[in-house]
Parts: sequence; structure tokens; C-alpha cells
Amino acid sequence: MRIDEIGYNHKHDETFHIDRPEGTGDWLMLIIKSPVRFKIEDKDIHAPACSFIIYEPGYPQFYYADSSVYYDDWLHFVPDENEIQLMKSLNIPLNNPVSVSEVTDISSIVRNMCFEHYSTNKNRRQSVDMYFRLLLYKMNEKTLTIFSSIKSTERPYFQKLLWIRESIYRWPGRDYSIDDMARELSLSRSRFQHIYTDTFGISVNKDIINSRIEKAAELLRNSDMPITEIANIVGYSSIQYFTRQFKNELGITPVQYRINEKSTGSEIESE
Repeated sequence: MRIDEIGYNHKHDETFHIDRPEGTGDWLMLIIKSPVRFKIEDKDIHAPACSFIIYEPGYPQFYYADSSVYYDDWLHFVPDENEIQLMKSLNIPLNNPVSVSEVTDISSIVRNMCFEHYSTNKNRRQSVDMYFRLLLYKMNEKTLTIFSSIKSTERPYFQKLLWIRESIYRWPGRDYSIDDMARELSLSRSRFQHIYTDTFGISVNKDIINSRIEKAAELLRNSDMPITEIANIVGYSSIQYFTRQFKNELGITPVQYRINEKSTGSEIESE
């Protein structure tokens, strides 16, 4: 595999957009960590955080930030024939975003690929090739988890479940009621929770927490708002509870997170 360009955890502001009607001459993989909108075959598609997409060469690329900041990993690459056949055999969707429960594991693979690509290690090319194959296998597992979990009896609920999940990530500060969500689908509370977890590989409660902590981290990185105000924006009336849950998810307090982010600075923008 040839890497043309690669970037890990790159940050863009709300004005970020890509418009390539003719696509590119190579393949493009994005691992998406914040909400983004795509235009695909004249359809406007919202992709929540924790999504990925692989564009084939020449396929139109149009996407833009759907929040105040956009984070992604990206890889412009040219696979060899064996790698193309591997992608086909693994049935990895192309030219369409795939929403998954989380992207931490596949993002860490891109991080390692990025390190090897820009290193002077003797076997860096071989290492990158092996990481790339691992990345494809992990994407296959995530795709299978999503699609195999949608039982025939649950498929009528899928579109409404997608909308509920999109809403959770687009408006994390709302006071979400599982009972209200269940009524929206005419399901019992326990049945709704079961179907949601089966479909997305994550519980609705965990998705709500993830969306709030993700938005809080964004505000901590990109604003000077008081932490009490940020806690309120993302749905926490208790600063103590917010701090405890933030630390449970990210391993450090909001104050420590802000200090770390301010000291390291933002990544170079590229795509």
C-alpha cells in the first residue's frame, strides 16, 4: 500500500468543508470523531461522531462540519490488488458513512500508522501494511456488529432508532427520557433498551453520557467558558456529578483536561 498523506486526530473549525466534485486520484478513508454532514448522490446525510467512510478514487467528496469543531483521522492511500480484494471480501461499505458504537480502537491503529509512516524505522513500510490490514479487519467487525444485530423483527424500528441516536449526539444537553423514547417506538422501556443496544452495540444510557462528555470536551478545548456553565450546557445541574462522570470517562478532571489541551495546542489542519 502506498500512503499519499495521513493525519491523526486533526482539528478543524465550524467553517471546514471539502468539495471535490471529481473526487481524488487515490482512496480516502475518514474516521470521524465529531458530527459531520455528507452529500452523497444528492442526499444530505448526517453522520454522528463515531463513524467512518472510505471513498473510492474519482467518487465525489462533499462533507462539512456539523458542529463548532470537527475532528477526524484521514488517510489518502493507494492499495495494492491484494488489499483491494481484501476490502471486497470483507464487505466494507464504500462511499457511504457507517455509524458505529465507538472508533477508539480503529483510531489508535491510524495513530500507529501515522507514527510509522513518518518515522525512520527500517521496517516502517511493512509495519504500515500490517496495520492497514488490521484496520480493515476491525472495520469489518464493526460493520458486521451493526448489520447482523438488526433482527428482522427489529428492522421496522431502525430509522427511528437512528434519529434518536442522532438527536442524542446533536443535542447532548437535552433531558432525555428513556420512557419517552420507548413510547416513540410503541415499545416497553426494557424492550426499547434491548433493541437499542442490539442495534448500536452500546446502551442508550452510555450513548447519552458519551455525547455529553464529548460536547463538554469540545467546549473545554475551544472556549473559555466557566466549567459550571459547560456542565449546565451538556445537561448536568451538579458540577460535582459532572466532574466525577467526566473523570470516569476520560481519566482526568475537566480542569486538568483544559490545562492539557491548552498546553499542547491544536493540531495542524490538513485533509
